[in-house]
Amino acid sequence: MGDYKEAVAIIIPALDPDNRMVSLVRELHTSGYRTIILVDDGSLVSNRKYFKTCKEQYGCKVIRHIVNFGKGIALKSAFNYILESCPDMQGVVTVDCDGQHILKDIDTCAKMTYENPDKLILGCRQFNDSEIPLRSRFGNKLTRQVIRLLCGINVSDTQTGLRGLPTPLIANYFANTKGERFEYEMNMLIAAKDNMIPIKEFPIETIYLDENESSHFNPFRDSIRIYKVFLKFMLSSLFSFFIDIMLFYLFGLMLRSFVPEKVAFIGYAIPFLTLLRTVFSRLLSSLFNFFMNKKQVFKNDSKSPVIIVKYYTLCVIQLLLSTFFVNYLQSLIPYATICKCIVDSILFLISFQIQREWIFKKES
Repeated sequence: MGDYKEAVAIIIPALDPDNRMVSLVRELHTSGYRTIILVDDGSLVSNRKYFKTCKEQYGCKVIRHIVNFGKGIALKSAFNYILESCPDMQGVVTVDCDGQHILKDIDTCAKMTYENPDKLILGCRQFNDSEIPLRSRFGNKLTRQVIRLLCGINVSDTQTGLRGLPTPLIANYFANTKGERFEYEMNMLIAAKDNMIPIKEFPIETIYLDENESSHFNPFRDSIRIYKVFLKFMLSSLFSFFIDIMLFYLFGLMLRSFVPEKVAFIGYAIPFLTLLRTVFSRLLSSLFNFFMNKKQVFKNDSKSPVIIVKYYTLCVIQLLLSTFFVNYLQSLIPYATICKCIVDSILFLISFQIQREWIFKKES
């Protein structure tokens, strides 16, 4: 038996499990794992017998929630138990209860956790197999691309339940990461990125039993929780965008009669009216956007004036780029407002990551 099996605990959150959880625990116990923690997250009374079997036959620690609090809370309950009652444990491996994770992959995750005390370990599924349920393939591929594009996090499987977490990282970061249900696993990746914690992944066997019907993941409800920060940013930007477009249009009506379309400057024709409309509309809409993003999206409470200087540096650059490309597109599409919609939609995708990684990034 390797030392890592004594130094790494196994955590299994479960809601209404069946005999597959008992079989999994039996394999883990026979393999040499002695610290196995089960979290009963509000299971029906009729399903509690499986926890009882694991406790009596294999010495598992059972943490019971009377009602269902969600996977995030279940994991945090187990983390707190580890930190308070098992301070010598060097790390934990989280495992799903429905038989999707095989012993070989759990062993690999535990060993990597033991050998990498400063890294978050991910056992990543492969999603190219057509036998994988469509909702799992689509959901994971979409989430993977979104989090890569908007957060700069490049992992193969954003929602894997097989994860290795060294105890120091749990104590300092992951025990306090926000999230109650499935969104917690996404927030964990974001916390790792924010705190410069390296992520190390390895491929695992992809198993789906009965079309993954045992999963308690609700595609609509839980996807909203996962994408919460992105949705907030999109809403903030959308409202700012509408304010900007409406003001751009209104300033055009107000200024067109007495402001020239173009002005000669050092031999160049400057699109003066477009520039003036863009400046006025962006100034007002950006004030709204700044306070929304600072307070509601990125939750940055810093009072440093550097933040607003950074923000308006970005605004000026975006303004110049917007003006240039809108003016250029007008030679192809003779409608300034439509051109602005196209250009600013592209700049929006770039802006999120700049704001997250540079402007509103919290100090570690």
